[in-house]
Amino acid sequence: MEESNTTVLMDFYLTELSDLPEVQIALFMVILLIYLTTLAGNGSILMAIGTDAHLQTPMYFFLSNLSLLDILCPTVIVPKMLQIFLSKDKKISFVGCITQMYVFASFADAECLLLAAMAYDRYMAICNPLIYPALMSHRVCFGLVVGSYLIGSVTSLIHTYYTFHLSFCGSNIINHFFCDVPPLLALSCSNTHINEILLFALCGFIQMSTFLLIVISYVYVICTILRIHSAEGRQKAFSTCTSHLTAVALYYGTLLFTYLRPSSSYILNTDKIVSVFYTVVFPMLNPLIYTLRNEEVKDAFNKLLQRKLKNKCRLETGNTHMHKPL
Repeated sequence: MEESNTTVLMDFYLTELSDLPEVQIALFMVILLIYLTTLAGNGSILMAIGTDAHLQTPMYFFLSNLSLLDILCPTVIVPKMLQIFLSKDKKISFVGCITQMYVFASFADAECLLLAAMAYDRYMAICNPLIYPALMSHRVCFGLVVGSYLIGSVTSLIHTYYTFHLSFCGSNIINHFFCDVPPLLALSCSNTHINEILLFALCGFIQMSTFLLIVISYVYVICTILRIHSAEGRQKAFSTCTSHLTAVALYYGTLLFTYLRPSSSYILNTDKIVSVFYTVVFPMLNPLIYTLRNEEVKDAFNKLLQRKLKNKCRLETGNTHMHKPL
């Protein structure tokens, strides 16, 4: 207890991706640009889906929640990351570290579950089209989304609780740009065997079970698509799946590499680079992945832009009339 009481008062220090000042400035500009693009891209998807009556379907309900998570996840990480690039003060408080780790892990687990729900939705839509509206009702979709957030919160709470009951009696410099489980386990002077088992078990359950559900869903989907006689019908069915499969491959590849390994194989400098992809880069790519091959989302974007242009023209016309001399 005495050891755990000393950890409550401890501050941690985060590390940047590079020690070279000129590289830090370049990274700051790149990551800031990526973050702003992420906010703009995912925010536009939320607006397009929310304002287009044709997109009020389960697939786009899940996509809007994915876009929301792609805004929230980097927002937990990037502002602090940008601060440590430019500031000499790399400190994050003990409570701030707990909060950052808990919130990010909750959203990351929720995103895995949401991607699985999206795969299940595609399976139901393509393999069971006649009963799809009944089985994927608004109530069911809402329950799947809420369940994703709740399960993510519970698993994150377990990780956070057991991680911050460890003793940190040596260095308080985290070899990472945010508070995450592997670098904190590497920093602790306690026996972390139980934490490693929990990390492997819970992350394995969330990531592997959802990944297997996605794979099984798409095996059935592909078999069904191949039985479609019309080439146009096959192409349309594939177009609704390829974007999701691309997002799954990118996201799960980095997560499985980061969290489903024993601590002896952690290479924290390498893990930092990998972490940049799933915390910063992929949330920016998802809007591109889902819009480039999706005509309905493109049409919704065009309608949204047209409405904005019309409103702008009306405002400018109104201002012209107001200032017109009598």
